[in-house]
Amino acid sequence: MKITLVGGSQGTGARLAALAREAGHDVTIVSRAADAAGAGRVITGDATDPTVAAEAVTEADAVVVTVGGAKGVPHQRTAVTKSVIKAMEEAGVRRLLVQSSLGAGDSTSQLPGPIGLITRLLLAKPLADHNEQEAAVRTSGLDWTVVRPTGLTDKRPTGAWRALEVADQGRLGGTITRADLAAYMLRVLEDDATIGKAIGVSN
Repeated sequence: MKITLVGGSQGTGARLAALAREAGHDVTIVSRAADAAGAGRVITGDATDPTVAAEAVTEADAVVVTVGGAKGVPHQRTAVTKSVIKAMEEAGVRRLLVQSSLGAGDSTSQLPGPIGLITRLLLAKPLADHNEQEAAVRTSGLDWTVVRPTGLTDKRPTGAWRALEVADQGRLGGTITRADLAAYMLRVLEDDATIGKAIGVSN
């Protein structure tokens, strides 16, 4: 599979890139910083630039957006995602996976105990960005999946996770390792049953 990772030079994106390459996939990384060591192909630039976005998604089988916020730039995640969606629509690329956050959209009920209240208070601005990002994804008409992780850690991977939709019974844990999240996201890309779903995930 030809996978384009927007925001794949660090964090979860970098881990996903490494796992995808190990699994034999052809990986392209799009990053504003030229530090995506080991990637098969690196496009250095801002994915909100239509030219960069178009180059990034051309001939891709799937596109993954794992970007974080940018200092001084409100709703950076939304801007990148909208740019990528437009480029995908123009290029005829359909499969889209977006990393959001638990607490976004209708997922507050999945947060464990008092973490829900704390999350809404402390992460109000990032969650507003994720809400707008998710809205753009849902109305895109693409074959999308949104993954909403709980708090991210750099601990050693456990090799196990709990993935739930809002309608499912139960609540998620408070954290997930970035390595486990990356492994789950690669699994999602290979599973068409996840298309059209927003899925919370934790260890």
